[in-house]
Amino acid sequence: MLTRYLPYRWRTRLAIRRHNRAIRAILDTPPIVPADDGLVLFSMIGTAVLRPYLVAVKSLWRQLQRGRVVILDDGTLTADDKAVLAHHCGNPEIIPIASVRTGEFPQGGTWERLLTILDRRTSEYWLQLDSDTVTLGPIPEVEQAIAANRSFTLLGGSDAEIGALPLADIAARLYPQGPQDDGHIQTRVESRMGLMQGNPGWRYIRGCSGFAGFAAGNAGRSLAGAFLAELKRQIGEQGATIWGTEQITSSFLVANEPAPVLLPSARYLNYWGAPWNGDAGFVHFVGTHRYDHGCYAEQSRALIAALQTDRTRAET
Repeated sequence: MLTRYLPYRWRTRLAIRRHNRAIRAILDTPPIVPADDGLVLFSMIGTAVLRPYLVAVKSLWRQLQRGRVVILDDGTLTADDKAVLAHHCGNPEIIPIASVRTGEFPQGGTWERLLTILDRRTSEYWLQLDSDTVTLGPIPEVEQAIAANRSFTLLGGSDAEIGALPLADIAARLYPQGPQDDGHIQTRVESRMGLMQGNPGWRYIRGCSGFAGFAAGNAGRSLAGAFLAELKRQIGEQGATIWGTEQITSSFLVANEPAPVLLPSARYLNYWGAPWNGDAGFVHFVGTHRYDHGCYAEQSRALIAALQTDRTRAET
């Protein structure tokens, strides 16, 4: 209880250590058996999130039972980490972040992750998965999107149920007071979408790049580059490098895919410290509420127990 009086940074470090201890049994669960079947399960990770990542990818693979794993190394994975990943993820391809050519795009802020997807989805469906997620149960909407080669995105919240709308409609509906100069980068960009001079058919979804699918064979970097140019025109060169612009671009790209799938926010949700619907299939433990009430560890341990039960059944 006394930890609540510690500075936020210290509390977070303690919470991370406790969480990693709580989920250490993920290392004793059966490995993924990858398949070269046209689906890529892709994440950017580093040594600090190795165990949470294994929970994330194994919980997803347990439901999908398909795909191969590709990892973007943020530059901190050790030789031991890579050995663990080789065992648990079927010797996955590991891409050094320094090998990703950013060109006109910003460096950092997970831009390398998005660019890798755009560069390599020519013949495979790329599913981007954050390490702070747990797939709780069946996810038929995702399975159907993959089967139909339709891109999808986790929504930012229930207010995003308005769907994929023209940029001007997004700005008018969400920011009737006009462009905003204060607050989160998402507010600054979305409130200016009515001023953007790109293709008049452009649309936008208020999504979350923590869980997103990119259909095989669709656009590469060209559309992202055109949108980036508008970002820079609206918020400046420096503004376009702020953390969060990659997520905005990811949501924009999905919105402009053919028939994108918007995952229902009641079943695919971001955790903000409040209880969720018992029918939820996927939770993204995002931000400052990640470790609230021990829910993240509880769901991770439940997944670990399920994986261990799966192994026992397979052996009998």
